[in-house]
Amino acid sequence: MNTPADPTPTPDHRVQIEYCTQCRWLPRAAWLAQELLTTFESELTEVALKPGTGGVLVVRVDGDVVWDRREHGFPEPTAVKRLVRDRVAPGRTLGHSDRSTGQSTD
Repeated sequence: MNTPADPTPTPDHRVQIEYCTQCRWLPRAAWLAQELLTTFESELTEVALKPGTGGVLVVRVDGDVVWDRREHGFPEPTAVKRLVRDRVAPGRTLGHSDRSTGQSTD
């Protein structure tokens, strides 16, 4: 929230990672959450873990699905970081994570 003493706009982006409890995917979801929080510490206001069932592993940014295991398989953190970056910080470089796609970080 902005205050008169701090006129800098704050981000208001939320990531939700829904994971299958039956499949015991909490460690994978927590690791992905840690990666996103570390990479986007100033762009995200919240990263939530949502227990689910039936083999679900879905990543949402501001309510929109950016990764679904059923369609894309298990995500590599760099792939999810790129998708989240495109939503919360377009144009920002991810350093070595971008290099694997042949993009320049200059």
